[in-house]
Amino acid sequence: MRPLRITPGYAEYAEGSALVELGKTRVLAAATLAEGVPRHVGRRSGWLMVEYNLLPRSTRTRTQRERFKLGGRTQEVQRFLGRAFRAALDLKAVPGKTVVIDADVLQADGGTRVASLLGGYAALWLALDRLVREGRLDDWPLLPFAALGVVWQGEDRILLDPTQVEDENAHADLTVVATAEGDVIEVHGGGEGRPVPRAVYQRMVELALGRIPDLVRELHRGLRGDQSEV
Repeated sequence: MRPLRITPGYAEYAEGSALVELGKTRVLAAATLAEGVPRHVGRRSGWLMVEYNLLPRSTRTRTQRERFKLGGRTQEVQRFLGRAFRAALDLKAVPGKTVVIDADVLQADGGTRVASLLGGYAALWLALDRLVREGRLDDWPLLPFAALGVVWQGEDRILLDPTQVEDENAHADLTVVATAEGDVIEVHGGGEGRPVPRAVYQRMVELALGRIPDLVRELHRGLRGDQSEV
């Protein structure tokens, strides 16, 4: 595992925010509670959406800004992140409101989805904690969860939390999202141009699930200001 560092409250004006550094990957996440929900959402519920963005020089060569139309990868990542957060948050606790998680990648070296989920969780936790302290939220609505990347590089070589180079050379790439109790929220990914043996796939998932409870504890230590390395 690469070093994990969390700086809570990084963006002063957001209801909740955190800068997450996962090795050389850095993501700034912010949580906003906005009035109103999409038409398909009932009045007794809230909604959550995620906006994910690679800044132009977060990558080795300049990434074009997506001003008018999102690229396919960005749409895929946003849908994945949104599903994960909605599975962990009781939306009925915020009726009539849309929670917006902004995840801006400042530097990408593998694991931007994971860092976005970790940072988004930290930002959302801080925003909800503020609502509790202000007396605007009675019951805690967010399940403790975390995410972890895992790759298979052939034979028996399975790596947790891969860098970009390790990811590029992988035969399979998964992002596993789960609660602190080990319940699976989502497994995203698969083989890179070839099938993955079932035993290998199962081992990848189990290795990630075995590490996630510790990662949740690391997240909360970071939220308290205890900077530890994973």
